[in-house]
Amino acid sequence: MANLPSFRRGQPVAEPLGAAEPAGPDVRRIDAHGLTWLNIEAPSEAETAWLAERYEFHPHDYEDDLSRRRQRPKIDEYDEYAFLVFYFPRFDKGTGRLQGAEIDVFVAEDLLITLPKEPLKPLNAMWSRCETRADDRDRFMRRGSGYLLYEIIDALYDYCFPILDKIGFKLDSIEDAIFGEGNDDLVRDISNVKQEIINYRKIIKPQRPTLRLMDRSIQRYAPQDLELYFDDIVDKNERIWDLLEGYKEAAEALEATNEAAISHRLNDIIKVLTMLSGVVLPLSLIAAFYGMNVDALPFADDGWFSVLFAVGIMLALAGGMVFWFRRKGWL
Repeated sequence: MANLPSFRRGQPVAEPLGAAEPAGPDVRRIDAHGLTWLNIEAPSEAETAWLAERYEFHPHDYEDDLSRRRQRPKIDEYDEYAFLVFYFPRFDKGTGRLQGAEIDVFVAEDLLITLPKEPLKPLNAMWSRCETRADDRDRFMRRGSGYLLYEIIDALYDYCFPILDKIGFKLDSIEDAIFGEGNDDLVRDISNVKQEIINYRKIIKPQRPTLRLMDRSIQRYAPQDLELYFDDIVDKNERIWDLLEGYKEAAEALEATNEAAISHRLNDIIKVLTMLSGVVLPLSLIAAFYGMNVDALPFADDGWFSVLFAVGIMLALAGGMVFWFRRKGWL
């Protein structure tokens, strides 16, 4: 466990509930039951400097918070606080893809600081409820910073399931399209849903060992036993992972099924073209004979009768070949 010589607490500021700090940095604050919750969305150097003036966190933690490189989910535990890094799925409308949104957290005995790198709807919704409703503020904040952190992480995991439902709906739609009339975008749709599953797995998998350690690290910041609460989060993470494993197998199976369906349709097209070629070939042969202007051919000098005779032979040959193809089971 890393140690710091001291932990400088932020000085209390007399301000309205949920109001932003008067300084330039965008820092939102709520105080209730001796607990301070600070929320800084997309922190920049200005917000980090503001925090460094008030709280003596480790410089590496500030460096991780400012870094634009993807950090691994982790828990850095110190004598008087813990620093956590988590990722949650977020649909980026700009790229049209599912991406991992990072949230960094400082948690101490009477302090919780959330620093999401991207807007997270569940976090913003919980902040608004605590800011505007006294009953929600009491429910979330009267049990300490550890319990408030549990509620935030739990809400973020609950938001993961609707995203999973959308992926499942896409897989069902692809399956219906494969066994229905099909469409030209199936290959692209399968590729997109596979990419979403891969990105989701990249978000969830590294957090599995981190979540198992979280209850031990956060226990000291809550007055009651949080083991059962954080076990519930671990269960949700495992359920999400199991669903992703099933979706991964389903996407691979749908891809193989679609390739088989395309191959089957291609074989049907080739079969029909081959049958047509087989039927037309003898007809072309008869037409070529009668186009040679040779008197030795039957009824060559009888005008329209010779034409009808040639056409009759062609129809008989075509009918005979179709009948033969049906007997062979080729049609």
